[in-house]
Amino acid sequence: MSLRYLQLDVFPHAPGGGNPLGVVIGADAWSPAQMQAFAAWTDLVETTFLFPASSADADYRVRIFTPTREIAFAGHPTLGSAHAALHCGLAVPRAGIVTQECLAGLLPIEVRGSGASRVLSVRAPGARLLPIEAAHRSMLDAALGAAPLGALGCAFVEGGRRWWLAELRDETAVRTLDPRYGEIGALARATDSLGLCVFARCQGGPFDVVVRAFPAGVGIVEDPASGAANGLIGAFIATEPGPLSGGYRVSQGREMGHDAELIVRIDGPAVWVGGRVDTMIDGTLTWPS
Repeated sequence: MSLRYLQLDVFPHAPGGGNPLGVVIGADAWSPAQMQAFAAWTDLVETTFLFPASSADADYRVRIFTPTREIAFAGHPTLGSAHAALHCGLAVPRAGIVTQECLAGLLPIEVRGSGASRVLSVRAPGARLLPIEAAHRSMLDAALGAAPLGALGCAFVEGGRRWWLAELRDETAVRTLDPRYGEIGALARATDSLGLCVFARCQGGPFDVVVRAFPAGVGIVEDPASGAANGLIGAFIATEPGPLSGGYRVSQGREMGHDAELIVRIDGPAVWVGGRVDTMIDGTLTWPS
């Protein structure tokens, strides 16, 4: 059986600069093992599978797989799947919103504009700060090494997924960071988290914040564009009033040859993460049963 397959570029600032995503449509008869096997074969950060919604309040349903396991929520697969649903006529915005059904529940996705300039934004799951145990703080210090911290310091945050966050002193400290992958992986495994995400405020230029994410907890060295992580960073930044408390633009992925741009909007307790999505491949796949 041939199924429709799209490969997308999510959050690109420049062509091909975002985070790749594979989307399969029509795999209703596939087992979870088949979905996992295909996601492992694509070897993308995530691959999603679109289905008819089981809830009357949703426009479509999505399952999200990394190369090694299924996950409840991630930012770039959510926005990429919404783009695919719109692109293929599986969803039509109602009052500027499409609603995605996934393991994390029903997620509203805002649709602004059309065509190549269309921006999709997802309201990130509510975030909360988790207590930091002394042993885990020591592991975090080992993961950060001598990296100089910024005003907000460090946090362990949960909101759909768990991340360790650290604000560094400036943009240079983030861009020149030499990641300690072994220590980050140990911290992720010990705390059932994705890993470590570092960020800093930019001085001038088109971006306000620079981000790097190291999701060693799911076997990924570095993520070129992290919607879920940026949602948590937005919630962390919103804990202190300041010039970024209403929203900002993020640069991510440049250190690994990408050029992603994410738009974060903070509206009271709600944090929206968005950006553009480009369709790079629209074709068919054949996967042995």
